Amino acid sequence: MRAENTLEFDEKAIQGMDLLFHHYWILRAEHPEWYQLIREREKVLRRYINEKFGLRLIVHQHFIKLEKIPVEPERWMGIQHFQEPMDYAIFCCALSFLEGKSVDEQFLLSDLCQEIQADYPGDSDLDWTLYIHRKSLIRSVKILMEFQLIRTIDGDIGRFDHNEEQEVLYEATIYSRYFMRTYPEDFMNYTHWSELLQEDWKLNQEDERRKRVYRKLFFSPGLHRMDQQDPDFLYIRNYRNRLSEDIDKHSDYNLHVYKNTAFLSASDPRQYQQLFPNAKASTDMILQLSKHLHEHLEHFKPKENGEIVMTEGELDEVLATLRGQFEAGWSKYFREKSTNAIRIELIEAMKDWMMVEVEEMSSLIKIKPLLGVLTGTFPADFEGGEKQ
Repeated sequence: MRAENTLEFDEKAIQGMDLLFHHYWILRAEHPEWYQLIREREKVLRRYINEKFGLRLIVHQHFIKLEKIPVEPERWMGIQHFQEPMDYAIFCCALSFLEGKSVDEQFLLSDLCQEIQADYPGDSDLDWTLYIHRKSLIRSVKILMEFQLIRTIDGDIGRFDHNEEQEVLYEATIYSRYFMRTYPEDFMNYTHWSELLQEDWKLNQEDERRKRVYRKLFFSPGLHRMDQQDPDFLYIRNYRNRLSEDIDKHSDYNLHVYKNTAFLSASDPRQYQQLFPNAKASTDMILQLSKHLHEHLEHFKPKENGEIVMTEGELDEVLATLRGQFEAGWSKYFREKSTNAIRIELIEAMKDWMMVEVEEMSSLIKIKPLLGVLTGTFPADFEGGEKQ
C-alpha cells in the first residue's frame, strides 16, 4: 500500500515539482527536507517531467537538479546580478578553472585571476589594474559563492575592488563540477547558441508541441498569440480543458486563456516565487498604465493580435497624464524622475514580464496583451487621485 502511494502525484509531488522549477538545484546540505521530499517522489516526478516537458531530472547523493531548457531564451533568464557580457565570460573561465580542481582543493584569488586572463576570449585582454575589470571579476566570484561552487577560507573579495593585489583563499566544492550541463557532443563543435536548443529538441521529437507549450507556460510570465496560425497558441486553444485539468492536478497553478495571451497564476503563492504584481514601485505604475489604456482604447486601438503600438512620444504623453493624476502616490524615486526617464525604466520592467517589446530600428513600442490582463488604480478617496 505504501509503495502505491509513492506512485501517486500527491501534494508532496506537487511541492517537489514547484521547488525544482524555482531553484537552480536543491542542495542536500542546505535543504535536507526538500531533498528528501523530492527523493520520496522521484519516480512520479521523473515520469511526469519527462512526459510533459521533456526535461532531465538529475538525482545525485549531494543534490537534485532539473535541467530547465527554455523554448526561447528571454532577457530575464540570465544571472540578474551580472551587468556586462564580460561578467559571463569571466564566470565561464572560472568554471573552466574549477574543472581542474579536486573537491576541497584550495587555491588563491591570484591563481584564479591568472587563469581567467589566459583563457579570456574577449577581443581585448583583461587588465586587473582597470576598475571595471575588477568589478566584473567581483560580480562573477560572488555568483560562484552564491551557487556554492567555491567557499571562502580566508580573505574578502570585496577588497579586490580597490586593490588588485588583494589575496583571498578559496576552496572548490563538490558542486563545481556539476554546474554546467553535459552535451552529447564536444562543446567546441557548436558555433551558435541556437544549436544548443536544436540539440535538445532532437531528443524530444515525440510530442514536441506539447512539451513546447508546457515549457512556455511554466518558464515564462505568459505567451502571446503571434498570428492566427500560431501553432503553440492553437494547441492551447484546442486542448484548453485537458491542459487546465492536468495543470490543476499536478501543480498549484491555474491556466488562463484569452484571445491573444495565455498564462498561469498561482493559487497559493510561495515566498520564493516571482509573481506579478509585486511590491516594487514600478508595478503600481504599470497597473495604472494598463488601466489608462483600457479606458482609452479609442485612441490606442489594438492590432489583430492584441498589440498596441505606440511611439515614445505617445507613451510620454500617457505617463504625463498619469503623473498629473497619481504622482502624489508615487514613490519619491519616481516623483523625482523626468517623464523620459520613467518611460525608459518602466519599459525595462515590462520587458522582464513580457509585457512590451521595442523595435530596435524604429523605436516603436509594442504593448503586449499580457499587460492588459491586470489593471490598478489608487482608492477613490486618494488625495490628488481620480474620483471614481
